[in-house]
Amino acid sequence: MAPGEDDTVSAVRMPFSPTSRVLLTGAGAQLASAVRARLAPVCAVTALGRHDLDITNAAAVGAAFRELRPDAVVNCASFNDVDGAEVRAAEALAVNGLAVATLAREAAAGAALLVHYSTDFVFDPASDAGPLAESAPVRPRSVYAQSKLLGELYARRAPRHYVLRVESLFGGTPAKSSIDRMAATLRRGDVVRAFADRTVSPSYVHDVADATARLLGSAVPSGLYHCVNSGHGTWLDVATALARELGADPGLVTAVPFASVAMRAPRPQFAALSNAALAAHGVTVPAWPDALARYVRALAAA
Repeated sequence: MAPGEDDTVSAVRMPFSPTSRVLLTGAGAQLASAVRARLAPVCAVTALGRHDLDITNAAAVGAAFRELRPDAVVNCASFNDVDGAEVRAAEALAVNGLAVATLAREAAAGAALLVHYSTDFVFDPASDAGPLAESAPVRPRSVYAQSKLLGELYARRAPRHYVLRVESLFGGTPAKSSIDRMAATLRRGDVVRAFADRTVSPSYVHDVADATARLLGSAVPSGLYHCVNSGHGTWLDVATALARELGADPGLVTAVPFASVAMRAPRPQFAALSNAALAAHGVTVPAWPDALARYVRALAAA
């Protein structure tokens, strides 16, 4: 069995065509904007934001499934306030965990494929031995991370599913990620403080959306996969590369140690993810420096 596969699930997928019906939840989220843009030209997408469909309302979710009869559900809804989750635990668990159980149940009942996104925060390795595979031991230390891990477990109850771990998302609308904020700061000519000792594998939302679209019509087995741009670097590496792409003064990037910043919720210091399992099934994701260059070109065009 290849990494990321579930041994109990058929590899049969829906015929992906302009008549395929896809329900996109969390339509106001940053990743959702890219997924919608990628899927809309090739299938029938119904995009529902939080005010259209509260995924924590099981009755409303059931009614939406009965009305729309989706062939696939792409869940972009998430409680993403990592520090806020420490004091709003019930809300985080409801959105990131329990609501996913409802989506999985309805997807199973309607023979729909469920795509659900998770996070690198489920890890907290003791060392930086190398990029983490899907099989690496999880150790969620924050409420946010625990709620996302719960969502993973529930999503995998759907007979047909892809659980995609992403991290450090950037691009899309609204532009509110760490990299988006760094870019805005550098374009103003202000100083960016970046961790010299926290390692990540950034995820460009358009590359994640493209991988999602490729999976929808594929015979890739159901399972858990890391869906991040290839390679990894420290936040200092990322900020320095971003400054270079923007043509900004590299002196605006200042290195700071991870331990110097107090945060309510703990974060993994080493969070590089390996996307080798997806690549083994032919779904490759470009390297993060290439994604960063395309991101900056998109900023310039806008």
